[in-house]
Amino acid sequence: MKKLLFITGDYTEDYETMVPFQMLEMVGYEVHTVCPDKKKGDTVKTAIHDFEGDQTYSEKPGHNFALNYSFDDVEASDYAGLVIAGGRAPEYLRLNDRLLEIVKHFFNEDKPVAAICHGIQILTAAGVVKGRTLTAYPAVGPEVTLAGGHFQDVAAHEAVTDGNLVTSPAWPGHPAFIREFLKVMGAKIDLEPEAEMQHS
Repeated sequence: MKKLLFITGDYTEDYETMVPFQMLEMVGYEVHTVCPDKKKGDTVKTAIHDFEGDQTYSEKPGHNFALNYSFDDVEASDYAGLVIAGGRAPEYLRLNDRLLEIVKHFFNEDKPVAAICHGIQILTAAGVVKGRTLTAYPAVGPEVTLAGGHFQDVAAHEAVTDGNLVTSPAWPGHPAFIREFLKVMGAKIDLEPEAEMQHS
């Protein structure tokens, strides 16, 4: 079973943590959810970001999401891929030097990386987007450009793939985001119905 490292933190976007974690476990990956300075069994508070016609997203309380692995125990070489959730967490998680070194490992080894919404702030802080084509929440676009990346302004339900890097602007992009990440992970999912399957 391939293992994935999933980065999240307090006030991460609720859907962007809960949904990809569940989807990736559903298809058979072992997903280690971690947060700097937290241990297995600790929780992070999530926030629900919604798009309700204001100049930016609204924010409401979400869930308490339980981490299933300790950040201090992470060995980047153990993982086949990396996923980074968005929300407000990335703006302070990117201050953690060890986290940035972990992120750099995945790019140096050309392993699959998926980042959504504000999660791209961790990538820009790690200095790994130069020359790469990617998207993010629109307000993060200037950071991508300043870090030398080629920002793509796409609809919220879309995803952008550049080699082994998959990005999306926000949680409405989950279907495309996870589908493209599974492709770069080399996952094969057979959706053809069994010939003998009976419908009730």
